[in-house]
Amino acid sequence: MSASVSERTEVPMEPSSPGDRAGFEQAAAQFVEGFRRIHKEISKVIVGHDALIEDVLTGLFAGGHVLLEGVPGIGKTMLVSTLANTVDCAFSRIQFTPDLMPSDIIGTRVVNEDDEGRKHFTFQKGPVFTQVLLADEINRATPKTQSALLEAMQEKAVTVAGQRHRLDPPFFVLATQNPLEMEGTYPLPEAQLDRFLFKLLVGFPSITDLMEVARRTTVREMPRASVVLKSADVIRMSEVVRDVPIAAHVEQYAARLLVATHPGSPHETPMVKQYVKYGASPRGLQAMILGGKVRALLDGRYNVSVDDLRKVAPPALRHRLILNFEGEAEEIRTDAIIAEIIEKTPVDVR
Repeated sequence: MSASVSERTEVPMEPSSPGDRAGFEQAAAQFVEGFRRIHKEISKVIVGHDALIEDVLTGLFAGGHVLLEGVPGIGKTMLVSTLANTVDCAFSRIQFTPDLMPSDIIGTRVVNEDDEGRKHFTFQKGPVFTQVLLADEINRATPKTQSALLEAMQEKAVTVAGQRHRLDPPFFVLATQNPLEMEGTYPLPEAQLDRFLFKLLVGFPSITDLMEVARRTTVREMPRASVVLKSADVIRMSEVVRDVPIAAHVEQYAARLLVATHPGSPHETPMVKQYVKYGASPRGLQAMILGGKVRALLDGRYNVSVDDLRKVAPPALRHRLILNFEGEAEEIRTDAIIAEIIEKTPVDVR
């Protein structure tokens, strides 16, 4: 990527209104160009994982948060830090450990003394006051500490001692976690899992990718990503995503996919009936639609298709399904349940 940030911003992205067709098409084209640019820059550092990078960026521009799950050492943290290097935003990293306290995340009130010797409380901000936040190994902290992020993730604000502090947009949490069966981990509470737009599974690289990783990381100078987007660009691109229209029948299909995750509903599938205790919340519907809008833009279309929803359904729903005792005992994968829902939910109910 040879263009510098100053060269790129000579033609800034222009905001468009939903009713301005020409303006929207221009903004959509700029969205795709910006998306491809940042994807290419991240790929300079991250080997393989093209689909994973695309899903992470989809979460960023859809205005949600992303949870990455995988065994240690496969590049989860590197992916997040590389993304932070490509966006001109404030970046913080929190290493979650069992002894981490909520005040270590959101901040605390401290006693200060003015020039006249009078003491007063001032709020010392924690690392959550940023724009791109890496919550590394989030499931190694206790539930009390994990919950410190709840308000920030949903409301984009933090309340301390009755005073509300707004977070600067865009606020994007990228959390990593190890599989729960590994020692020393605490399952994330359902309420917090639900606040992640996507849950992405990070697989082990192939032999070819492993060789390329070795070539890039065992030399004197390792590749490094450069800034390609400003924070204002990320905000505008997120606005373009929300301007993408969705037809009523496609929206209804998304709703039926969501309802099908609930046991006892008219649309339940056999696996849902047998293995699911609770289905996905309405946030799952929002995640599918917003993710589908990004997919449509990347495909050069200005409306969401059924296929778009099918592609984003697994990352949007896999962490929102709660298995019953039988499902846990038989180690049923939620992705298998979602695949059955997609297969058995009809597109047209007429």
